[in-house]
Amino acid sequence: MSASVARIRDSHPEPGATSWPHDADHAPVLSIGRVVEELKTEFPAISLSKVRYLESEGLVNPARTGAGYRKYSAADVERLRYVLSEQRDSFTPLSVIRTQLDALDAGHTPTRRRVAQVVSSEGQTVSLGGRRAIPAADLSDLTGVDMDTLERYSRLGLITPDLAGYFPARCVQAVSTIARLESSGVDVRVLRAVRQGAERSADIIDQTVSSQRGRGRGADRERARARAIELGDLFAELHRDMLAVAVSSLSDDGA
Repeated sequence: MSASVARIRDSHPEPGATSWPHDADHAPVLSIGRVVEELKTEFPAISLSKVRYLESEGLVNPARTGAGYRKYSAADVERLRYVLSEQRDSFTPLSVIRTQLDALDAGHTPTRRRVAQVVSSEGQTVSLGGRRAIPAADLSDLTGVDMDTLERYSRLGLITPDLAGYFPARCVQAVSTIARLESSGVDVRVLRAVRQGAERSADIIDQTVSSQRGRGRGADRERARARAIELGDLFAELHRDMLAVAVSSLSDDGA
């Protein structure tokens, strides 16, 4: 961030500066266009719509002029940088980022999503370390699910290894959730429908962003990837909301 915008102070927080970062300038002087300009170098896919979307999710709260125009502060820019970094580097859901920001607002140090580390059967520490794929043994260690159960999940089509037997690193959370559902009495065979629904949603997202990805330029690919992540968050929110409505209807029927 340029020195003219990032006026970080070493003294006490400004009066009324209850939102994090407390020691940043909270004066609302930046237009939304200027905010995008400040973040563009680090996050090429940032856009006006993305900033507005993050506002709608309650992650940043710009001031408004009498005419209704948004005005951001240097503190707002830092909050946006935090959100975008968490999404890009850790694939952290917005709901988790919101909780982290609430903790920072209250002066606490939030629990950050960390790459899981366990001890493997050889006594060595296993870390995802940014890997996109991990072997079945690491997936078992990271989730606590035994190899026979992983094989069963694979046969059911809930998780799929590549030809070398490696699983996408994102399977760690999915396998953990499947195991929790099974321990709660859910027949995991029915979860194939959940995966199929997720894959259909992914196809829709892919069709939506394919025109940007097809241009071949690095910035375009990054923009398409960020757009896909944003749409994925929205699909997840929609699924959660629709599921809440459906479960509520079940409760009403049984009342």
